[in-house]
Amino acid sequence: MKVLAWRFARPLMLFVGMGLFWLGLIGLSGCAAAPLLGEVTASAERYEPGAGAPLAISYEIGRAALVDIYVLDAAGQRYDLRRAQPRAAASDPYVLRFDGSVPTNDPHVLRRLLPPGQYTLVVAAQAIDGNASAERRLPLKIEGAAIEPPVIENLMVWPPVISPNADAIDDVAEFTYRLPVSATVNIEVTAPNGEVIPVVTREEEGPYEQRHVWNGKRPNGSLLEAGVYTYTVRAEDAFGNVVQRQGQITLADVGQPEARIVYSMIAPQRVMLGEVITVTIWVRNTGTVPIRTYGPPSGYEYTTDEVFSSVENGAYAAQAGGFWRVGMDWDANSGGGPKRYPYRWSISPRPPEEWAQPFVEDFLYPGEEAEIIGRVRILQRETRMGFYVGLIQDGVGFFQDRTGRTIIDVGF
Repeated sequence: MKVLAWRFARPLMLFVGMGLFWLGLIGLSGCAAAPLLGEVTASAERYEPGAGAPLAISYEIGRAALVDIYVLDAAGQRYDLRRAQPRAAASDPYVLRFDGSVPTNDPHVLRRLLPPGQYTLVVAAQAIDGNASAERRLPLKIEGAAIEPPVIENLMVWPPVISPNADAIDDVAEFTYRLPVSATVNIEVTAPNGEVIPVVTREEEGPYEQRHVWNGKRPNGSLLEAGVYTYTVRAEDAFGNVVQRQGQITLADVGQPEARIVYSMIAPQRVMLGEVITVTIWVRNTGTVPIRTYGPPSGYEYTTDEVFSSVENGAYAAQAGGFWRVGMDWDANSGGGPKRYPYRWSISPRPPEEWAQPFVEDFLYPGEEAEIIGRVRILQRETRMGFYVGLIQDGVGFFQDRTGRTIIDVGF
């Protein structure tokens, strides 16, 4: 019985085995038939840069490969468009858009437009396993006029050292330059750790003088570390030419100014019309950078008819943001905005003859504390005046406002 079963089973097994063998051969022949590099085409044999859509270079990959795409000029000079780019086998062709420009090894000219002439377009594939390679060549004629890359002329970044600390002294850098043609411009700054800080991003600029300002910070306003940074100004014209200029800029004394009124007193609280009240204010620099200040100095006396901008022939009028002072105001003062805190004094622990610039300006250094004494002669006919003090940065705002409130009774 067993012998009989074997006689019937043996032919069936041979039949199945032969079927599997032929199916395997068919599968192997199918894989072997897939070319490493299939059809290669270009959307045109003649191309004029800037006259229309970029040239479309289409190529088929049948097996995993590394692909080179390059252009050869009449002298055999090679211009790489793609170099050893890995490509997987795909049923749809890959497409490369070519605008007539090629990368260069010139650090100042990143890409340049090929001059008019006869070229050969080459697509080459090397199998990942290294067992096969293939190449296709197509004629290509570039037409039109020769277009030279633009030049970033008269570039200056000034000052070369900036100190972003809101003291109004070299807080920002100006990028100035000139373009001979319209171009798309990018300006970026690279930190010592490799972080890239954008300053200008793809801005279309015309053929004239240009100016941009960088505040030494990230776009979100956060501070950067002190150090030497590299700036890059890059311009791309309508034909794909890309040029750049680079240089260095240094960030020093970086910080955000901070100060606090730690104590204030206004006295006496009862005066007769024409008498003087005295305000005593202690201010501490709680930040990491110096605070710039100017007069009137501690001890200066106002009348209620005066304001800081009118005394001493306007010598103490508000200046650009960066200068700090303390001030005193009262509730019924009808002045708003710049007329607030009409009585202001410098924040310096030194007499004016010992200031950094004697009688002009001084600094309150980090951790330093100053006692300021100011005086105001009461000529305002109000029986009750509510005075208060504040901390002011000219042109920026009031960092402490309406503190140390004191009611002064005035007799006539």
